[in-house]
Amino acid sequence: MTASIPLARFSNLTLGYEKHPAVHHLNGDLYQGDLLAVVGPNGGGKSTLLKGMMSQLTPLGGRIEWPQPQKLAYLPQRARLDLDFPLRVIDFVALGFWPQVGAFGGVRRTALDQVSQALHQVGMQRFEKRSLDSLSGGQLQRVLFARLILEDAQLILLDEPFAAVDEATQEDLMQLIQHWHQQGRTIIAVLHDLQQVKRHFPRCLLLAREVLGFGPTDQVLTEDNLRRARKMQVAFDPLAPICDLHLDEEVEADHA
Repeated sequence: MTASIPLARFSNLTLGYEKHPAVHHLNGDLYQGDLLAVVGPNGGGKSTLLKGMMSQLTPLGGRIEWPQPQKLAYLPQRARLDLDFPLRVIDFVALGFWPQVGAFGGVRRTALDQVSQALHQVGMQRFEKRSLDSLSGGQLQRVLFARLILEDAQLILLDEPFAAVDEATQEDLMQLIQHWHQQGRTIIAVLHDLQQVKRHFPRCLLLAREVLGFGPTDQVLTEDNLRRARKMQVAFDPLAPICDLHLDEEVEADHA
């Protein structure tokens, strides 16, 4: 990580739905080359934060500052994918070229070679003509990572990339993530396995609607912070009080 190069800055960022906050007053910096894990209880705002970074949500308050435009690639939770449409593995992975060629640009022979190489890289080279709905959970996740390879983004957002996959698949995909990190790419991953986070992710954001820790992993995943996270009520409540952002800002100014 090159700490001197800020990639993004969260400035009093509040994200939510219909004015009810799911991420509350987040402050901190994301750096070029970060390998950052986002952890916390279910409903704590982890996926919401990724949606905010993808501009799928407009902040309720505060902002995300981008000093330079960033090319993002996003891996959603598998539960959010629509696999009912019959699509071959090779065609699905080729969608990674969509930002470059558009919906009707077509995929050339050289691009198909790149698709094959990406599938080989994730151990799925013999599955090109299989339909997505015929794959196991681990196989599908490998295919999703193959598509990310073709997107060739400098900032990669992963929402629960290891959920419901076998140990061998986790190890292979973790090696790919480490390879991306060695290339200088920035990776943010929503994860649940804290031991995996401690082994592989040097920085961590502990989120339970509010930020309980943001920085070096060994300083964030303390027993005290984890105890606080377990005690916090994080289930999204559509009837929760609306966040009075202006009032909060006035209080902060009074104490500045």
